[in-house]
Amino acid sequence: MRIVYLTGSLPYGKGETFIMAEIEELQRQGHDVLLVSTYPRGEVLHERAKQLLAVCRTQPLLSWEIVRKALVMSLARPRNTVRAIFLIGKSRSLRILCRNAVVIPKGLWLAAVAAEWRADHIHAHWATAPATTALIAGEVSGIPWSFTAHRWDITENNLLRVKAQHAVFGRAISQRGALELESHVAIEGWKPLVIHMGVALDKGCSTRAASQENSKGLRLLVAAQLKEVKGHTYLIEAINLLRNSDQSIKLDIAGEGRLGPQLELMVKQCSLDAEVKFLGVVPHESLLSQLRAGVWSLMVLPSVEDSIGAQEGIPVSLMEAMSAGVPVVSTDTGGIPELLRDGAGVIVPPKDAPALAAAIAQLAENSELRNKLGEAGRIRVQESFDVTRVVGTLVALFARGHKGASD
Repeated sequence: MRIVYLTGSLPYGKGETFIMAEIEELQRQGHDVLLVSTYPRGEVLHERAKQLLAVCRTQPLLSWEIVRKALVMSLARPRNTVRAIFLIGKSRSLRILCRNAVVIPKGLWLAAVAAEWRADHIHAHWATAPATTALIAGEVSGIPWSFTAHRWDITENNLLRVKAQHAVFGRAISQRGALELESHVAIEGWKPLVIHMGVALDKGCSTRAASQENSKGLRLLVAAQLKEVKGHTYLIEAINLLRNSDQSIKLDIAGEGRLGPQLELMVKQCSLDAEVKFLGVVPHESLLSQLRAGVWSLMVLPSVEDSIGAQEGIPVSLMEAMSAGVPVVSTDTGGIPELLRDGAGVIVPPKDAPALAAAIAQLAENSELRNKLGEAGRIRVQESFDVTRVVGTLVALFARGHKGASD
C-alpha cells in the first residue's frame, strides 16, 4: 500500500519519536510511506529521524508552494473544497476555529500531493490540527483517511464528532482514551478502535538488564519531557528521601522542557547534585541501546494529572524499557495501569513521593524481584505491544476501509 503519514512535527523536533517504530515497520513490511509534518519545526535530532527524511515531503504551514497547489486543487474540485471548509466551520469555539482555519491551505496542498503520489490512505497522528489537515485532504481528494488520538488531543475536542463521521476509523491508544473519545463523539454505534502504540522488540533480549548485579547501587532513569504531567518533582523528592538509605541510588533525567530550570534548582536546593544528573536530549537510538545493555537498573515515570487535567496515554518510554527487560515503576494515572497490569511493573499513587521512595527502596534491596518484574514486563510488551502486530492490524484496516467497529 501507499500510505501518507501525517504527524505534528516528526521528523523534526524533539518529540514524536514514539511514532517512528510504526513508520519503520510499515516500510519493513513492504509498504510505501510518505511522511508529512503539519508543523515542520526544529532540527532533526535523532539518527532514525534523519533516515526518514528520504520519504518526507516538507513544506511549512504556509508557502508559495502551499498556496499554488491549494488554489489549483480548490479550482479543480470546488464542491469538495466548499464542503471541507463547511466542516471546519463546525468548530466548537473561535479559538479552535482559528487553529483549524490556518491548516486549510496545507490540507488542500496535501490533497494534491496525496493524489499525485497515488496514495491509498492518509493516516494522521493526533486528533487536533494533523487530523484536521487529513480531514480536508481526504474530503477534497476522495482518498480515505483515519486518525490516531493520543491523550491531550482528545481532551481538546477539536471537531472530534466531525472527524469520527468522516474518517474511515478513529484509533485510541488506550482503553481510557477510547472511553473519553467515545464520550466526546457521542454518535450512537460509533466506537474508536483501541490499538496500542507498539515498540520494536529486541528479539535477543532476556532479563540481562534487570538481572545485573550492581555493587555500586541502583541507577535509575526517567526519560520524558520536562513538563508537569511527567511528575519529575515527586521523583526528586523520593530520591531526597532515599539519600540516607543503605543503598546508593542515582537518578539520570533524560529529556528537556520548560520545567528544566525549576527541576535543576530543586536538585541544588536539596543538595542532590551527586545523586541526580541531567542528561538533556539523548538520541533515541542511543537510549535504546543503553537500555538493552543494562546501563540502568530501573525505569521510573512518576506521571500525574496536571493542572489542566491532562494525563498520560500509555508511555512508549515504559514500553521500551520493558522490552529491554528493565523493570519499571510508575503511577496509577492515565493509561499506565493498562500497560503495567498483572504484575508487569510497580504502580504507586500519583503525587506520592513517600510511596515512590518505598517502591524504589524495595527494588533496590531485592534483585530477585527486579528480575521477576523485568521478565514480566518483557512478556507483557511482547504479547500486546509488539509493533509488528500493531502495524499488521493497521494495514488491514487501511486496506479494508473499516469504519468504526468496536474493540
